Amino acid sequence: MVFPTSGVVTVFGEDPGKRSPKLLQDIFFVPEEIDTPDANIISFAKSLSIFYPKFDLGQYKQLLDHLNVPNSNFKHLSFGQKKKTWIALGIASNTGLLIFDEPTNVLDIPSKQQFRKILAEHVDDERCLVISTHQVKDLENLIDNIIILDDGHILVNASVDTIAEELSFKRFTDKADLPVHIYSESNLFGAVAVIKSQPGEYNSHVDIELFFNATIANKLLMKDIFNSKPCI
Repeated sequence: MVFPTSGVVTVFGEDPGKRSPKLLQDIFFVPEEIDTPDANIISFAKSLSIFYPKFDLGQYKQLLDHLNVPNSNFKHLSFGQKKKTWIALGIASNTGLLIFDEPTNVLDIPSKQQFRKILAEHVDDERCLVISTHQVKDLENLIDNIIILDDGHILVNASVDTIAEELSFKRFTDKADLPVHIYSESNLFGAVAVIKSQPGEYNSHVDIELFFNATIANKLLMKDIFNSKPCI
């Protein structure tokens, strides 16, 4: 266990360092690297469900079916199938807090699409979902709040709506047409740029990958823009 040297963290009003059973049964973590037992995936779920009172075995089986994971021993599954099994376990746990670490790594394109669809169908406002990822393109339509970390420090903690109010993400076929901007990248079709929005301007699309790159390249400016804004 690693304990903080300063600061305070609470989860659902409790100190997670105390590891109370009441809190632990309401948190599920899906790691990037999967360490699986020598067991059948249904039998394992039944054993795991003892620790999660809201675990829904029927929902778990349905998720496995949607993700095309056969009822088998873990040792007979590919790495991608093991990952999808843990995704199904996490969702079917129905915990108040569900944490994913790089959930779309090793998933093929159809599986990524299935993952997005499943999250949209099974996660609601009663459940907090935290996703740590470098594959933002896979998930940008599901994200409503963004936290960007740099060397253990928070650079930006803002809702997608707030980002859309503050910044514009625009494409230019001619690089010579680039206006004053915060950040830009060249591509085969010209350039893309992050521009400070004008008062009253709202942009429905936020390019999260471009926003991340702009933040890393302009840390102080982005902190100044967003740290003064309330996080919803």
